[in-house]
Amino acid sequence: MAELTTLESLLEMGFGRNRAEKAVANTGNQGIEQAMDWLMEHENDPDIDEPYVPPAGNLLGGDTDQTTAGDSGEGRLEELMRVKQAERRERERAEEVEREKQRRRQGQELQQIRQKIQDDEMKKLADQRRREKMEDKLARQRVKDKIARDREERAQKFGGGAPPSTVTSTQPTPPSLSSPTGQGPPPTKKEYDESRIQVRLLDGSTINAVFKAQEPLAAVRVYVQMNSNTPEGQDFTLLSPYPRHVYTELDMEKPLKELGLVPSAVLVVTKKSEGSAL
Repeated sequence: MAELTTLESLLEMGFGRNRAEKAVANTGNQGIEQAMDWLMEHENDPDIDEPYVPPAGNLLGGDTDQTTAGDSGEGRLEELMRVKQAERRERERAEEVEREKQRRRQGQELQQIRQKIQDDEMKKLADQRRREKMEDKLARQRVKDKIARDREERAQKFGGGAPPSTVTSTQPTPPSLSSPTGQGPPPTKKEYDESRIQVRLLDGSTINAVFKAQEPLAAVRVYVQMNSNTPEGQDFTLLSPYPRHVYTELDMEKPLKELGLVPSAVLVVTKKSEGSAL
């Protein structure tokens, strides 16, 4: 296959014919390398794409004008192009490796950020739960304290200041009056200062406690609230099964002795609506 001339080589490389012809003519057809240099230097000339009119007798691209120097220039240009292409491929490969490293770094940083956010959320949730438990505990303690204060106030109001007791205590028996001279001692009625109360709850279970005879019935209700499984906020009342008697709010202020619940009694917890119906 015949070697391409400089003009043909330029056309193969994509240059326009007008430019290629001018480059060959202005470099004296000295080879592809010189023609390329000329094109680079004159690519912005305003008439670079004008048709080339060769002088008389000057033929471009002829085999007789192709010199050995031109052939050598083409060989060097091809070698230079191969080197540049290799460098470009190596640069692109290095850039691709760097992009992959950058992508992995960004992925690791994103994962760390997500993990930190998740840890912060878990810590915040744990703190909130601890705070809610503490607030609930304090709220329950306040309720218990209030019930205890109410119970103590009622005991002081209706029982002469004596606090309710859940343990049996021995009180001195008042001395009996002397009988008239010449008569035998009259039978004395035993005075009880305590009452043992058994309370049957809504679920059928029972609790037992000992109260002072002068404590109001409200003290028993408070004791049931604090020591039973009655749902919080459940409004209930007490009744005596035999004989059946539903205690009212007025009864709650009366001492156990006045209500006939001394020395012992059995009471039943009932929902307020049910007790009222009964």
